[in-house]
Amino acid sequence: MFDLVDILKKDSVSGDDSPKNEITSVLFYQTNKCQVLVKEAYRFEGLVTPAIVQNNDENIKEHVRNESIEIVIVELNESRNISQDAERISHLLPNDASVIVIGSEDAISTIRNLKGMGFYYLFWPITKHELIEFVLSVHENRNRNKGLGKKRKAKQISVIGSKGGVGTTLICTEIAHLLSDDKKSSCVLVDNDYQGGNVDIMLGMEKFEKRQIRPGAFATTLDNTSAQGMLVKYNKLLSVLSLTSTSLSNSEIKEYTKTVVEHIAADSNFIIDDLSSIARQNFNKEEVVELSDSVILVLEPTVSSLRDAARIKQQLEDENQESNMRMFIVLNYCVPTSSATVTLQEVEKFLRTDVDVVIPFVKRLDSYILERKRISKIGGKTEKALRKLVALIVGEDEKRVFHCFFVGNNG
Repeated sequence: MFDLVDILKKDSVSGDDSPKNEITSVLFYQTNKCQVLVKEAYRFEGLVTPAIVQNNDENIKEHVRNESIEIVIVELNESRNISQDAERISHLLPNDASVIVIGSEDAISTIRNLKGMGFYYLFWPITKHELIEFVLSVHENRNRNKGLGKKRKAKQISVIGSKGGVGTTLICTEIAHLLSDDKKSSCVLVDNDYQGGNVDIMLGMEKFEKRQIRPGAFATTLDNTSAQGMLVKYNKLLSVLSLTSTSLSNSEIKEYTKTVVEHIAADSNFIIDDLSSIARQNFNKEEVVELSDSVILVLEPTVSSLRDAARIKQQLEDENQESNMRMFIVLNYCVPTSSATVTLQEVEKFLRTDVDVVIPFVKRLDSYILERKRISKIGGKTEKALRKLVALIVGEDEKRVFHCFFVGNNG
């Protein structure tokens, strides 16, 4: 018998009551006009209204790390430089989210710069229809794994020691800790010393063992899951990639490490390469420039370290003619000032550039490390210097020069 009630019930369960497009999104707004338009546009289209959060760094840190978000809308209508502000907050955003920047800067360079970061740009003012069409287009790109909706790659930082014993690994671990703990950015610290190294000691990791690359590993297809299995978790946002092998050469381990990094780069904000003097021998200048978004060159105030730093700096600059790689110079006082054989002024004159960060000598450094205390958390001038270095990396400070030079310890 024809039952109209049953048909209506079935239609109500399987039909139009469920949302046509379930898109999880968030708007970080600067103006009331923008947030009202976004909310009304979503409601008119029948979409789930995005979370509405005022645009500041702390709100972005807290929200995006605790939620599963497909689309992040960032209003930068009040920004004086959209590209710089977008770059500054890029490390706060999850790589698997599609980012739409709304701004009133009508310049091709802005669109190009944002595209390079993996961000979409929507020029303000816009209508509700234009906004929704754009959001749905981005959502469709995600479903098809096309366009800028694909996962963005991590920024790669190479920390290079001019010679052994200048504190390269320590600085690597402090950068990684500040980026993950303070900046809420996901990081992978890559240990490129395949037969030794002290990454675990500097991080205070107990029962740490390098991951063994088994014979025949190159014949096995490496995917994202197996690559993630190579990581050792330090905390929720920081992992360590440290590989070794009893049967493979260092060059083979390096290639396998690079392959793992290629797979995990889409799931992290930063890849931090520890290229202390021993590890640096496995890399040539072409590889460093090709891999790196930023290079941190570390030296100590000695003649030998300064000469090596000048040579490395010149090699990288010669190779970096067509690259956007940034370079920061860090002078690390591993010894008391009285034991230094060159002054800050002599270092800058010989390198023909300003030193970006000077890390003062830290008394009882070994004790701090053994007690698992972070050098970037002990206060004083040393903490300020390390925080300044991280600020330069993430673009929080436009000034290239920062001198934090003090005689004695970090008091």
